[in-house]
Amino acid sequence: MDYLAFFLAIVHIYRALCEEMFWDTTVKLAENMSLECVYSSLDTLTQMEWFKINTTDRESIAIFSPAYGVIIRTPYADRVYFLNSTMAPNDMTLTFHNVSEADVGYYSCLLHTFPYGHWEKVIRVVASDDFDIAVPSDSHTVSEPGKNITLSCELPTKWPVQQITWEKIQPHQIDLLTSCNLSQGKIYTSKYQRWVSSDCSPGMTSTFITMPQAVVSDSGLYRCGFSAGTGENETFVRRLTVTDGKMGNQYTLFVAGGTVLSLLFVILMTAVIVISYRRRRRQNRGLFKEHRNKDATNNYRNPISTNQSSDCAREDIYVNYPAFSHRPKTRI
Repeated sequence: MDYLAFFLAIVHIYRALCEEMFWDTTVKLAENMSLECVYSSLDTLTQMEWFKINTTDRESIAIFSPAYGVIIRTPYADRVYFLNSTMAPNDMTLTFHNVSEADVGYYSCLLHTFPYGHWEKVIRVVASDDFDIAVPSDSHTVSEPGKNITLSCELPTKWPVQQITWEKIQPHQIDLLTSCNLSQGKIYTSKYQRWVSSDCSPGMTSTFITMPQAVVSDSGLYRCGFSAGTGENETFVRRLTVTDGKMGNQYTLFVAGGTVLSLLFVILMTAVIVISYRRRRRQNRGLFKEHRNKDATNNYRNPISTNQSSDCAREDIYVNYPAFSHRPKTRI
């Protein structure tokens, strides 16, 4: 019987090591960093514990109990503390100080609740060089608070897609929202504090995520990623902006102001073109009138018979005619 229990334990450990580990959040290593762990359910928290996941075991870091308080294990006593546990019972965020390369790895935030049971979030801490930053967004969606937001991506057609992931990108961390295995039709929903719905079914040509009742904190970059079993992968980034009342008015004023300025610019350019055109017409008319006046003046000064030279015009003309006597004739 003891041998059977030992064998089952070995099989369980082997399966646990062979199974693919999913992490809910990737955090960039920093001198001062926070590992977020917010439980969104209304169940009653009885106890929680932070672990560092090593190759063969789990190292306890800290324990929190609403009834008995906080215990920090000795190796971490001077470096970690709970950020908001006393103010928000469902916020078990753990903050680190004086972080070193030895802190790279996987961490588990394990909560025991009533009546739901246990709830776990896995966080991966990576070095700054290994932190995958977001590329520029491919599209931008602007929405008001309280509306249902849907972001979508078309699946690549060049190769068969096996895995689909949706992530929210922040400067210091990347949160996994959903992970879909198309070949198995299984979807993994992460422990992200915001509830997000998605789909996962073989034969789908597009993927989406929906966030009901959007709030300002939903603003940011969202990345959908596709990967194939042969190694191909492709990603798209969607930017979402959820405006509050003040920002919405500012955005409206900005758009209206831009429209008015554009219209004024068009009117100004039209007026400049019209004035310039009329000025050129007046200048051309003035030149034409001046040219006509010069021609009229020249015609007035010159005689019509222009073939006669000026020297001939000044010559004296002499006429020979006989002299007649005015004395009366004598009649016989």
